[in-house]
Amino acid sequence: MKTILGASLGNCVHVAGIYRFLSLAEQYGYQAHFLGPAIPTEKLIEAIKEKKPERVIVGYRLSEEAARNIFQELKEALQKNQLLGKFILILSCTPALENVARQTGIFDYIFTGKERFEEIVQSITGHKESSPEEKYPPTLPERIKAKSPFPLLRHHFGLPSLSETIEGVARISESRVIDVISLGPDQNAQEFFFQPHLMNEEKRGAGGVPLRHPEDLKKIYEASRRGNFPLLRCYSGTNNLVEWAHLLKETINIAWGAVPLMWYSQLDGRSQRSLPVAIRENQEAMRAYASLGVPLEVNESHQWSLRDAPDSVAAATFYLAAYNAKKAGARYYIAQYMLNTPPGISPQADLAKMLAKAELVKELEGESFTVFTQTRGGLAHFSVDLNVAKGQLGASTFLGLFLQPQIIHVVGFCEADHLAHPEEVTESAQIVEGVIKDALFGLPQVQNDPVILENKERIKREAKLILEAIKRIGKEEEDPWASPQVLTQAVEEGILDAPHLLGNPHAPGKVKTRIIDGFLRVVNERGEIITEEERLNPLLQRLRLESL
Repeated sequence: MKTILGASLGNCVHVAGIYRFLSLAEQYGYQAHFLGPAIPTEKLIEAIKEKKPERVIVGYRLSEEAARNIFQELKEALQKNQLLGKFILILSCTPALENVARQTGIFDYIFTGKERFEEIVQSITGHKESSPEEKYPPTLPERIKAKSPFPLLRHHFGLPSLSETIEGVARISESRVIDVISLGPDQNAQEFFFQPHLMNEEKRGAGGVPLRHPEDLKKIYEASRRGNFPLLRCYSGTNNLVEWAHLLKETINIAWGAVPLMWYSQLDGRSQRSLPVAIRENQEAMRAYASLGVPLEVNESHQWSLRDAPDSVAAATFYLAAYNAKKAGARYYIAQYMLNTPPGISPQADLAKMLAKAELVKELEGESFTVFTQTRGGLAHFSVDLNVAKGQLGASTFLGLFLQPQIIHVVGFCEADHLAHPEEVTESAQIVEGVIKDALFGLPQVQNDPVILENKERIKREAKLILEAIKRIGKEEEDPWASPQVLTQAVEEGILDAPHLLGNPHAPGKVKTRIIDGFLRVVNERGEIITEEERLNPLLQRLRLESL
């Protein structure tokens, strides 16, 4: 078993930090030996000779001059006993003593309370990497592996000025708190980057950064080559998605592509593509990302939940999204779970829905299809009161940890009010880091909660009824779950439906949902809960009669 020693040096009696560090090391398989407070150098040397530890952590939190003397004394003792460099030496001290400690050159890690929790764990689990490329790998799967057990932190960023965005990306990168920067182009770029003559420049910068040339993306990428060398990704565009895929791979080495299955169409008005055309082109974009070796996210399900769709529809479309990604050839898939959507559902209801989604998608996993979990808070649930929103960000992060995410999409606490600036991106990430530090390890097993378990199974069962209904209307198709015509019919007939689509010429919007006892339920005209089977049966019977 690996061994670690811990002690406070000289006349320093502050041991709380040392003791917590040793307890953390025990979670990673170390046998910890706590020598206590105010340990003389010679006693520490004797213990090192006896225990032969792989790591030693010492603490000193008194005056600068006294620290200079005790650190020099420790250095000379290690040199005399030929122990220098034989183990990883870690120091816990105050920020005022950091420079004094660095001048000795004997400490592998110096912790002052400013460091991120993952850096503390890194000092336990491994050596310092010799280069940024080793510490910050350039691909998503490698970066996830390198940071495990901690999730990657992703944050959206894009200001209405290109120069401000470039400067902001540099500042965020230097802060080392965000692992993935998601660029948000303005609506002009998303829709007409490849047809600039169609842009309305009066709306320049509306919703994000005004990208106009490939060089704009290259400049942003270069700005990110510092600090923790964050991965970059970007919206997929709402038109010309295949062209966007190639552009983003060439300019920013996009970490993963994110496309919808049915959206960015006449269904939501973000493009004028008809639904079958949009589905077909979105599938082509999926294949393009897969052919480029880029991981894929299909952000479909939360689009339905944002429109108050039944949980069963959200779960069914979550499965359809992953199914189509796998069929497109994606090797790595990012499954995004948007919590708190719609606002007002209870944490129990949220977890029941998300666990149902996770179990459905798990059926698709295999050697050629790896699923990464990404959690995020629902944008619509954040308050415009920034202090309240900070609390909501912490609560949403905590809830998402029950899903054991590899990626956390940090939603800036300010985004219900305004676009996040670099300092707000950093502050949001630090709030999330605080939650991770306190809650990543030892969470209770909520899967066994009877209310969550019952409703998870109900949502799965009802989602499978929807998937089966789509198969039935597409029985003439070889693969109805990937057929643009069948999926379009499923929307037009209301198998896939949401209340907010009422009045949309391309969907009925007839389904009614209400939050009852914290759960989003399908209800009839009288507000009474009905099952998914009760909702679907009249529709399927009508379609069956029409086909006779």
